[in-house]
Amino acid sequence: MTTAGVAQAYDRWAPVYDLVFGPVFRQGRAAAIRAADQIGGRILEVGVGTGISLPGYAPTSRVTGVDISEDMLDKARARARRLNLPNVDAIRVGDAEALDFADESFDVVVAQYVVSAVANPCRALDEFARVCRPGGEIVITTRVGAEQGLRGGIEKALMPVTKRLGFRTDFPFALYTDWIATRTDVRLAECRSIPPLGHFSLVRIAKEKA
Repeated sequence: MTTAGVAQAYDRWAPVYDLVFGPVFRQGRAAAIRAADQIGGRILEVGVGTGISLPGYAPTSRVTGVDISEDMLDKARARARRLNLPNVDAIRVGDAEALDFADESFDVVVAQYVVSAVANPCRALDEFARVCRPGGEIVITTRVGAEQGLRGGIEKALMPVTKRLGFRTDFPFALYTDWIATRTDVRLAECRSIPPLGHFSLVRIAKEKA
């Protein structure tokens, strides 16, 4: 997977993304928004896509959305205008692996179904931690691969196809725990299964206070 390839894939998804993925990810989306709003303040949503999550945030939270796909962002901007969302500060192009924000710029970083869709997941996690303030959180909804058994075999076999579509099916949870183990400034605050079918998880990673 490459950043350019992912951008192209999601440009193609843009016209039908809400129809195809909106219902599937609805419960995970709601869980991520609730977790982010519990902290509130300045929220960065990485991979904001068509902006389908934007109306769900509390009016008191200040939201910035970034995405690698211009076509997805066009839909997000149109949604924010149509729904008159004054708490949305900016919707702009942004690469999860090279965020254009200063250190500790946000209280919460939200990444919904994004980490398994970037070329270098650990680099993206490093960036999320960099722009999150101490005491804040990184809130992730993520695919979790089976790693073994029939489902695991199917996920591995599908990888050549799904990578071209912009995401990975074979994605071990150990990627997160291994990454956390390399750092002294973050800890796993929560991991729980979310529908549908237990294929996805809500992961909260706390940034330790200085």
